[in-house]
This record gives sequence, C-alpha cells and structure tokens, in this order.
Amino acid sequence: MATFITHNIMGTALQTTDRYTDFQARSVGTYGVICSAHDSKANRTVAIKKIGNPFDGSARVKRTYRELIDLTDIFISPAEDLYLVMDYCMTDLHDLIQSRSKPLEGKFIQFFTYQLLRGLKFIHSAGVIHRDLKPSNILIKENCDLKICDFGLAREQDHRMTGYVSTRYYRAPEIMLIWQRYSYAVDIWSTGCILAEMLLGKVLLPGTDNVHHFKLITEIFGKPPKEIMETVYSDVTMEFVNSLPDKKPLSLGAILGDVDPEAIDLLEKMLDIDPQKRITAADALNDPYVSTYSDSNDEPECKKQIDWSWLDSEMTTDEWKTKMYFEILNYHTGSYNWEDTDPTTPKGRFEDWLRTEITIATDVNDNASIGQAAESIASKHGQLDVLANELEIFLQQQTKQEN
Repeated sequence: MATFITHNIMGTALQTTDRYTDFQARSVGTYGVICSAHDSKANRTVAIKKIGNPFDGSARVKRTYRELIDLTDIFISPAEDLYLVMDYCMTDLHDLIQSRSKPLEGKFIQFFTYQLLRGLKFIHSAGVIHRDLKPSNILIKENCDLKICDFGLAREQDHRMTGYVSTRYYRAPEIMLIWQRYSYAVDIWSTGCILAEMLLGKVLLPGTDNVHHFKLITEIFGKPPKEIMETVYSDVTMEFVNSLPDKKPLSLGAILGDVDPEAIDLLEKMLDIDPQKRITAADALNDPYVSTYSDSNDEPECKKQIDWSWLDSEMTTDEWKTKMYFEILNYHTGSYNWEDTDPTTPKGRFEDWLRTEITIATDVNDNASIGQAAESIASKHGQLDVLANELEIFLQQQTKQEN
C-alpha cells in the first residue's frame, strides 16, 4: 500500500508518495503548484504538478483530464488532489529570453524553431490544436531540447471554438475576429510570434487589450481581405474592423532589423493574416531557415488521431472520477484497452468489477474521496502500480471458466 507524506511548499500542502523527496518550489499557476523533486525510484530529478480539487465540477474535471499526457507518474492523494509527475526542465523560453540583455544567438533560434515546428507537426497530425503556444509553455532542458507543455486549452480541429483562447500577445487574428471555427493555423501564427520574439529579444505584438492588439496586427500586416471578413459572424466585429484605417503593410525586415533573411522569409509565411495561406508545420520543416536540422526520417506523425468525443459527454462528477481513476490505472498497467466496456468480455467484466469496488469503497463513508477509495482498493487487491497482476489473474480465471 502506498505511503503518502505531506510536504509544505510555499504555504501549500502537497501529499505525495514516499517515492519523492527533496521538494523545491518552482511556480504557482492558475490550476496548480509545480515543484521539482527527487524520484528515488528512477534516481533523477522530476517536476511534480499538483492540481487541487480536480473533481470540483465536471468542467474542471474535463480540463484536468486533458493534461494527462507525457507523464512519468500520476496519482491521486487521499486529499483528492491530482499529482502529475513529468520530466524536469531547467527553464522555459520566456525566462531565457527575459534573462538576456540581447537576443539569442542565431543558431539557438534556428534550433528552437525547428524543434517547435517538429513538435507541432506531431500534435497537428493527431488532430489537435494547442491554442496556447507562448514562450512560457515551451520548456527547455539542459541539452537545449524543447518540450511543449500545458495542453489545457488544446482542442480538436473539427469543432466549434470559443474566441477567448491563447495569451493575447500570441493570439492569431482569426481568434480576435471571434471565429467559431479555426484551424491548426492559429498555432503557426503563435509560433511566428515566438520566432519574432526570439529575433527581437522582446514581444512583437504587445497589445494592452484585445482592441489594441488587433490594431497592432493590422498596422504591421494590414487589414484582413474581404474574403476573410465574409466569414466573420459578428456585426460588431465587422464594424470595428471596417473603422480601422487602410494602411500598407509594414516590412518585417524593417521591424526586425539586421537578422537572417531566411528567418524573415519564414516569418512572412507564418504571419500571413489569411490563415488559409499560412504555412503548415510540415511544410515549414522543409524551409531553408531550419534546413540545417531538418530530417524527414526523424519528424514523426501521430499514428492515429485523438478521440475527443469524451470532451462533450454529459457525465456526472462521480462518473468523471471513475473515468479519471481508470485513466490513471491505464497509465500504470499500460497494456490493456480500458475503453472495452463490453460486459460480455473478460476485460469488460474486470472493469465492471473494479467500478463496483470504487463504488463500495466510496459508499462506506459518504465523505470518502476517490483517492481514499483507491487506497481501499489497493489495500485489498495490491498496489496500483502492480494491479496489472490482478488483471492477469482475473483474465486467467475468466478464461478457465469459459473453457
């Protein structure tokens, strides 16, 4: 049975398994606290993110569920907080840019841009739009490898969208125009803004509010063409854009100064105000600016697109708790299809059995949390990280009964 220890970090209580020690506070965000810690099992430094009260309403559970990606460990504490354990990264791109008195060296900008595009190619091939790319969401490891993080706003391509997404400085014009549908191109725009920021050493479009931000966009890139404006459904937005003066677009070269001409050329393809003309991540990987690092044999695509149907499901909070538990179980077992809910199959019956165990453990005490339920199950049937053995035994028993 896992042993939980409480640590006080920046006035916040963290309940983690005894596998983790030497906690150091790193940041506090809207949805959780992030610390570094030593993983005694793997003998390395990791980052641990605490998401408090993840089951406080189905909307919050959905946001939490989206973050279950690229983890080294995950668990729910007895206090019903969710903990995500990830690779530890030395810094992020925002802090790196801010720590310097002048822009990054050209070779680093090229390497970072290539990695960002390589990551986007994979994300987009999975049918996912990140929607919140910004320097602080790009982590940097000691060897200069990049890691795209924080998929809290990620969404599939074919879905009606909300306009209020992404941090303003990196927000694509089509989002500002309150489109209900937009594409992977919003991530390319954000990437272009990030590339420009690395070249300049400062934010390209520092809008103080949405109106000011859109004015800055039109001052540099011009007003959206007529065919783009015809897709805008808001009369108020139409009136606002039409009220802006018609100006000739500025030269990015003049704004950025003495930088690599190939960087300017790629930026112009990324920051096209028409999203349909904006370059894709896959095509950008073939651009001369990043050709030094380009390798078509090492730029993978996702084998299948992510199924986002759960995002719009009308499950209760308790149902989300159960689903979250199974997602964690799936991480620790790793080799079974937990989407198989057919009660006529062995795996389906095992899921039904475990769901009943969760219900029993929770119903024993009305105040029991899903974490406490997990503890109860673990004490009866083995620790979570070895529950695969229980499944194996169960499947063998079912096979014998059927034969």
